[in-house]
Amino acid sequence: MPLADARRRPRGHRPHARSVPVLAAACALALAGCAVGGGGAPEAPSRGDGAADIPDFSENRLQPLEGTGEPELPVTVDSVVLDPYRTSSDPLEYEQVEVDDVSRILPLTGSLAEIVFTLGLGDNVVGRDVAATFEEAAGLPVISEGHEVSAESVLALEPTVILADTQTGPSEAVEQIQRSGVPVVIVEEAWSIDEMYPRFERVAEALGVPDDGAALSERTRAQMAEVREEADGSGDGPLVAFLYLRGTAGVYLLGGEGSGADAVLAETGARDAGVEMGLTTPFTPITTEALIAAQPDVLLVMTQGLESVGGVDGLVEIPGVAQTPAGAARAVVDFEDGVLLNFGPRTPQVVAALADELAAFQAEGEGR
Repeated sequence: MPLADARRRPRGHRPHARSVPVLAAACALALAGCAVGGGGAPEAPSRGDGAADIPDFSENRLQPLEGTGEPELPVTVDSVVLDPYRTSSDPLEYEQVEVDDVSRILPLTGSLAEIVFTLGLGDNVVGRDVAATFEEAAGLPVISEGHEVSAESVLALEPTVILADTQTGPSEAVEQIQRSGVPVVIVEEAWSIDEMYPRFERVAEALGVPDDGAALSERTRAQMAEVREEADGSGDGPLVAFLYLRGTAGVYLLGGEGSGADAVLAETGARDAGVEMGLTTPFTPITTEALIAAQPDVLLVMTQGLESVGGVDGLVEIPGVAQTPAGAARAVVDFEDGVLLNFGPRTPQVVAALADELAAFQAEGEGR
C-alpha cells in the first residue's frame, strides 16, 4: 500500500499523558491499537446535558451514558466491504448486515470497545483487543496479538455480533470470521473531530440503540464546546511536531495533514509542524535535514514509541533531534498510543489534557 494511503492510527496502552523532557525524530505507520478507559463507574452527566462533569484525563475513567435504552432488534445496517487494495481516494463500498442478538458483543479494536462500554453495553462484551486496556475490560480474554486479530480466538468466544473498522486486520482473519456466519459490522475510522460523531451513531445503530448513539454525540459535542472555550484557539500556540516511531522496526515518520494529530492540535491552538511544512500526506518519512528545518518547539510522541527507542536518552540520540528547539529543551509531551488519536467519547478529556501540557511548555519557554 502506498505511504499516502496507509492511514493507520497510532494507539496503545497507557491511560494518561505525561510531560517528559524528551524529543523524538520519528513517526510510524502503526497497526490499529485501541482506546484506554478506566476507573470504576463514575457519575456521568444526564443524557444530552453534555458539558457537565468532564472527568480529568488523569483519572483514567470512562463516562457511561445514563438512562440508556434496551436494544431494539433485529436491525439491518450498512457494513463497509473491506478491500485490501483500496486507496484513500477510492470510495467505500457497503453491504447490508442483519444483527438480531447483542448478548455477546465482540469489538475488534479498543476504540470500538470504548464506544460500546460508554453506550452502557459493556456487560455484553465478551473479549477485547490487546490495546483495550481500560479497567472495565481488564478481565476479558484477548483476541489479538500485536494488534492482529486471531480468527480462532474470536470464534472461540461465540460472539453474537462482531464490530470492526476499516483498519482491522489481517484481512484473511476478517474474511474467515465473516464466513463463519456471525454478523460482522465494519464501520469507518475517524480521523477528525467531526468524523467521530457518525462513528458513535453507526456503532449504536448496529447494536439496536440509535437514540443512545445520538445522545452520546450530543454530549460529546457539548463537552468539546466547553473544552474549546477554555483552550487557546488563537493558533498562536507552540509549534508541535507529531512524531510516532517504532525503534525496533526502524520506521520513522512525521505526521502531516490527515494524521489525526493535526485535528487534535488545532483544538488546542497549537500549530502542527508537518502541516506548516506543507506535508499533504498523513505520514511522511523524515530526514535529519527535514526535522531540523521544521524547528518544532515541542514534540508529541506515543508512549510505546518512546519506550521502543530506550526512553528519553535514546530519543535525544536520534540525528537531528538536538538541533531543534524541542530537542535542545528536551521538550516532549508523551501520550498513550491508544487515546491521543482515538477520536472517541474521551476526546474532550484528551484535548483538555494536551492543551494543559502544551501551555505549560509554552510558559516555560517564554520564561527562559
